Amino acid sequence: MSVVTHRTMCPMNCHPTLCGMLVDVEHGRVVGVRGDPENPDSRGFLCIRGQASREILDNPLRVLHPRRRSPRSGAWHRVTWDDALDLITARVQAAGPAAVGTWSGHGIFANNYGTRMHSHLLRRFSNMYGCQWWSPAIICWALGAFGLGLTGLIETNTKEDMSAHAELILLWGANLASQPNTARHLAAARRRGAGVVTIDVRETEASAQSDETLLVRPGTDAALALAMLHVVIAEGLVDRVFIARHTLGFEKLSAHVAQHSPGWAAGITGIAAERIVALARHYASTRPAMIVMGGSSMHKGGNGWVAGRAISCLPAVTGNVGIPGGGFGPRHGSSTHGQALASVVAQERRPPGDDVPNQMARITDALVDRRVRVLLLFGTDMLSSFADANRVAEGLGRQDLVASYDLFMNETAQRFADVVLPATSWLEELGCKSTNTHLYLMPQILEAPGETRALPWVLRQLAARLGLHDFFPWDDTEGLLDALLDAPASRHATVEALRLDGGIRALEISHVAHPDRTFPTPSGKLELYSERAALLGLPALPDFQPLAGDAYPLTLRQGRTLTHFHGFYDHGRALPTLAAADPEPRLWISPSDAAARGLADGAPIVITNARGEMRARAHVTPKIPPGTVWMRDGWSGLNSLTSGEAVLPDDAVDALAFSAGQAAFDARVEVSAT
Repeated sequence: MSVVTHRTMCPMNCHPTLCGMLVDVEHGRVVGVRGDPENPDSRGFLCIRGQASREILDNPLRVLHPRRRSPRSGAWHRVTWDDALDLITARVQAAGPAAVGTWSGHGIFANNYGTRMHSHLLRRFSNMYGCQWWSPAIICWALGAFGLGLTGLIETNTKEDMSAHAELILLWGANLASQPNTARHLAAARRRGAGVVTIDVRETEASAQSDETLLVRPGTDAALALAMLHVVIAEGLVDRVFIARHTLGFEKLSAHVAQHSPGWAAGITGIAAERIVALARHYASTRPAMIVMGGSSMHKGGNGWVAGRAISCLPAVTGNVGIPGGGFGPRHGSSTHGQALASVVAQERRPPGDDVPNQMARITDALVDRRVRVLLLFGTDMLSSFADANRVAEGLGRQDLVASYDLFMNETAQRFADVVLPATSWLEELGCKSTNTHLYLMPQILEAPGETRALPWVLRQLAARLGLHDFFPWDDTEGLLDALLDAPASRHATVEALRLDGGIRALEISHVAHPDRTFPTPSGKLELYSERAALLGLPALPDFQPLAGDAYPLTLRQGRTLTHFHGFYDHGRALPTLAAADPEPRLWISPSDAAARGLADGAPIVITNARGEMRARAHVTPKIPPGTVWMRDGWSGLNSLTSGEAVLPDDAVDALAFSAGQAAFDARVEVSAT
């Protein structure tokens, strides 16, 4: 049999970079993967993460059969699916719906990011049974988007619009390792003459694509934005016609930012006042100007959402909204205008009850105090995705049952699971992904190995045992996908229609965000002053809230790299290529901070604070300023150092169209030689 090539998508979910993939199969085995040059989003690009994905298949570490152990510290042994599901059902029924929690991560989005097939199905199950369901957006993009949403600037322009029209691009906390497809469009904009400025806590990959880089102290982005607003308004660099027609609260904002001068911000941000003035003038005098804002890492602090709130006022007062090349550019988790697909979550079926909020700190509390006693995990390593991991571990240890559905044994499964259920990979099940501009069919290419099962099958089995007989009204997964795709954005696509389209269909969207100048706020305008925020107990005007200090001298931040993006595949440890490229945790530290501690580059170190400690190696580099240290996220032990405090009031986390209950990942630390 000759090699057969199949078109699909990479399973790594680096939204908004979702990459096309060609898979070569011979005699039922994958013999090669490569980028798809006909994919309109990625144009043949496939990074090291995508190249390594073939190592999921035939991996000796992969879970291929259901496993159980009792007690939790005991040895694992193989069981049948019926045994595993009967045990889960018995514990679920004994606990009662309110004491059962379902939590999912990117591991179940590998073949349906954007269409949300598995997440919708899990939420449907949880609504119909009445158990706890928590939005995976709270570990990711939603906290930053909360600040944007209070102002009303949620939608983003596309990367294609950026390359064609933007004259100035501010990469504000946007690391191109998180969205490498944007880099090609950034380069195209520069060739056209657009200016590029990076604002971040370190010199990232984006700095190499920029005309200027401003290094800001962690947690002070809002102060920088307020000082820029001070300059823009004081010097009359505003669009008064746009402000009059499309905003509320400009006079109050003007009076407020008059107190926030560049001199004030310089002492907070570490950026000289004259550079702040120059940046503000450059942004306000260049039209169109676009801000590409970080989607997750820059918002992990206790005041992280206020950065989005303050930054979103800049396009509002300069009129850079609803125009080609303006507004906000692609951001992790964001949508274009008109992108929405259908929903099957059956929210109307959810019985009334005392739900645990979509709030990390409250979820942890619920585990610790046993308000939740059975936890069903799907494609997630909870210990790495939650802050204050030691307290999360305490809660996991108090559960009557923890079940984990995944491809590999991650840290949470190894330490706390009672049952592990074997998952299918992205090539072993039907799926469909959506970028900001296109739909992509992901056909089943391989037979599922061992006793692995796709998530719809698992949930259908649980639903049947729990008496939810109308849980899955479709004939098969294709019918479920058809229901989700039945929307104007897709031109009411079906799986069969996508097959006839060659697996690719352009969405009916606007490349320009908010083209109708109608905004998702109570007033329908951009709210520079937000009564909604005030009613939620939050500042009505964008504000800067300094982080509380403590005795530890260094501020720890975490983020993404090209070898790592999400927690699945045991953070890449299970894939030899990624494990070899990134073999151990390395902490970025400035030369002066390293010298003060007698640390050489590559030296073994211990990172400590009152919450815990972690061992790593020093990466001494001038690309990070004194006082700040940085590590890529996902390493075991990293979140034993982070705060875990609630950032927003419980009543606020679901006030917008998404859940924003991310905890504070703040950590002040000391670093010393081991």
